[in-house]
Amino acid sequence: MSIFSRKKKDSLNFNRKRVHFEIASLKPLAILLAQIALVVLAAFGVVEAFGIRVDVPGESMEPTLSSGDVVLMNRLFVKLVPPGSNEVVVFLPPNNLSAQYSIKRIVGRPGDTVQVKNGRIYVNGEAFHDKADTDDIVDAGLAASEILLDEDEYFVIGDNRNNSEDSRYETIGCIHREDIMGSVWFVIGSDRIGLVY
Repeated sequence: MSIFSRKKKDSLNFNRKRVHFEIASLKPLAILLAQIALVVLAAFGVVEAFGIRVDVPGESMEPTLSSGDVVLMNRLFVKLVPPGSNEVVVFLPPNNLSAQYSIKRIVGRPGDTVQVKNGRIYVNGEAFHDKADTDDIVDAGLAASEILLDEDEYFVIGDNRNNSEDSRYETIGCIHREDIMGSVWFVIGSDRIGLVY
């Protein structure tokens, strides 16, 4: 018997069996993957909006924040709503993009007048009511004369009034809303953990 006369059933079969996938069987896997992607995306969004960590640089915000504390910054609300008076914000000093973040308290908002006299801060002619326990100011700096803030300017100052480089000095000056990266809402320190006021 020659090779050419083999029966058909004995011959080599080069046709592979095709595997048929039913799309319906992949639906639960697709739903699971979509849910995982949504959870990861939501977690990333929450961290980006409310959980950016910033180290406190120096002692200018004592007693509210101490050097070495870690704060969480809220970036979302600052983009949606202008920051308010007494709010603690994180910003990059204007004209110095290579500098580290600064953390200060907003005293004056757009359109306000700010002046330091007799060791105290006056906003629109009224004594500023600090949320922090602060000392009398020894050096009024640029604020010895009344400063009128433009429509997009903020006057910021450290809670440690006599050990803070802030809007009283030309190196910082008044900051703009675009300079503000976010507001501080939570602190993790060696001796405290909690909300920042």
